[in-house]
Amino acid sequence: MAKQDNQRVANVHSSRAGAWLEHHGYSVVASLGRMLRKPWASLLTVGVMAMALALPLGLWVVLHNVQRLGGQVQAAREVTVFLKPGIDAAQADALADMLRARADVAKVERVAPEQALAQLRQREDLAAAIDALGADAARAALPQVLRATPRDDERALVEAAQALPETDRVQFDALWRERLQAWLGFGARAVQVLAALLGLGALLVVGNTVRLDIQSRREEIGVLQLLGASDGFVRRPFLYLGAWYGLAAGALALGILTLAWKALQSPLAALAARYGSTFALRGLDPLAAICVLAGAGLLGWLGAGLVTGHYLRQTRPLEH
Repeated sequence: MAKQDNQRVANVHSSRAGAWLEHHGYSVVASLGRMLRKPWASLLTVGVMAMALALPLGLWVVLHNVQRLGGQVQAAREVTVFLKPGIDAAQADALADMLRARADVAKVERVAPEQALAQLRQREDLAAAIDALGADAARAALPQVLRATPRDDERALVEAAQALPETDRVQFDALWRERLQAWLGFGARAVQVLAALLGLGALLVVGNTVRLDIQSRREEIGVLQLLGASDGFVRRPFLYLGAWYGLAAGALALGILTLAWKALQSPLAALAARYGSTFALRGLDPLAAICVLAGAGLLGWLGAGLVTGHYLRQTRPLEH
């Protein structure tokens, strides 16, 4: 007898789980069908949401690329020491050895005038001027140069290099990098604020769209409530409808970003080539794209859940 009771309980739980899964599947398909039956209204909602998502995503991609460029600048933290005219190679090597002995110096490289001349010849705007001046005259005008890479902060190294009597000039870009980092920090915060505001706007858009759909089905919802349907049962199709809107908006936003990336890639490559750089704009990787789709779907789900929950609380039948 006990075994039969246990079997009945198991069958009841199994049937409930099957009905629960079946209703989820029905809600997924039915909500997609309701969205596709109103193509223009759905396209308007998806388009507004997509633009609200594409703007902060585009700014985030741009900021990420600028941070990558800033990382390259940070990696090239060389302190360039131009020695006075008349300093020969032996003296320059001795100064290089002295700088290498410092604990805050990772590497020191001497650049001879011949090497500097060869590097200058690679620039099209200077090659003709060097040929007109003459290779020997150009080489004689170039000083010995030391390139030192600091381990941490370069300020102590810069002060030490400037104090050397053989030093003519010291070049470093610490102030520019600090300004760049400050702008990057401001840009990251601005993107976060903009994403929050536009995300709230997308939430309101999908919430209003689902609200209109709820109003068109209020009689059906009222009958379900009178028959004892749970709030979860009534809410479920609208949640999936909001998720479909979010997923479609996320996919459209990714498409907009891809088109923008395609349009900017070629002129940016040409601009970078003018400065002798191979910097290229990077878009979203597959994992980031999946996260965008998941986040957009969750945003639509939340918007639909807030509106549906509010409606159900206002229309729940009174218990006697």
